[in-house]
Amino acid sequence: MTRYLVTGGAGFIGSNIVDELLRQGKTVRVADNFATGKRENLANAMDQIELVEGDLSQLDFARYAVQDVDYVMHQAAIPSVPRSVADPLSNNDAGVNATLNLLVAAKDAGVKRMTFASSSSVYGEAVHDETTNAVIAKKEDMLPQPMSPYGVSKLAAEQYCMAFYQVYGFEAVALRYFNVFGARQDPKSDYAAVIPKFITKMQAGEQPTIFGDGEQTRDFTYIANVIDANLTALEHPNAPGQVFNASMGTQTSLNQLIDMLNEILGTNIKPIYADPRAGDIRHSYAAVSKAEDMIGFKSKIDLLEGLAKTALAYAI
Repeated sequence: MTRYLVTGGAGFIGSNIVDELLRQGKTVRVADNFATGKRENLANAMDQIELVEGDLSQLDFARYAVQDVDYVMHQAAIPSVPRSVADPLSNNDAGVNATLNLLVAAKDAGVKRMTFASSSSVYGEAVHDETTNAVIAKKEDMLPQPMSPYGVSKLAAEQYCMAFYQVYGFEAVALRYFNVFGARQDPKSDYAAVIPKFITKMQAGEQPTIFGDGEQTRDFTYIANVIDANLTALEHPNAPGQVFNASMGTQTSLNQLIDMLNEILGTNIKPIYADPRAGDIRHSYAAVSKAEDMIGFKSKIDLLEGLAKTALAYAI
């Protein structure tokens, strides 16, 4: 019996991965400490999964979590740049120490392969074309220059993944997520991603807040595409020991995002502008050719369709 471990499986991305694995008839174990994950995210899956509760920053728990596991999808993290700025020590514990423990435990337990949820934050600020000043898409071979403790922790953890492949032959793959969105993101959190915050505010007829002038850009990536990236990376023979961008490969400003949501929701709401936040980058979007060429991954659901599906999930 092939068993999949999803760490952080009660979180936004993790619980959506769990649902897809169950839909495919897989045997699933979830590990979570519920620091940011929510039990209600697993409510419809509880009778189909094995849940182990604990903290991966404790090696004993990591060893317990990977017992008799074939594949690991490591999504556990404290997913917030502002929170990492406010509390870098906890961020490092959850991001670096937990990942190293999991790698050690998985290697020793004979796990076949592990995907690691890295982040576009490892790149840092955008690079511009010297002639046109256009933003250059972020490629995996660019020099990482993280601007926040969160970005540093993701870079350190993915480098551990690469080292374990080089030194021990442990099949680890790092996926750099770019602004993932979809159902189950918490719009009420102080550290919530912009899309669920914007949608729920606008559905209620309220003005969303943009930190900055709204011309900052992101590569918003619908959750189903990220799930597909993980499953592809677990199966493709070219994936181990590699870092891949997992994104749409598109550049959208927050002002454009507001316009798209107004179109989807049938509203005409203007945002409120506030001062930029520390640690936030100005522009971010990905080159996707490496994942396309090496493992055949390409996002299938575009931004507008993903936004419409997400808006429906948050419908009042």
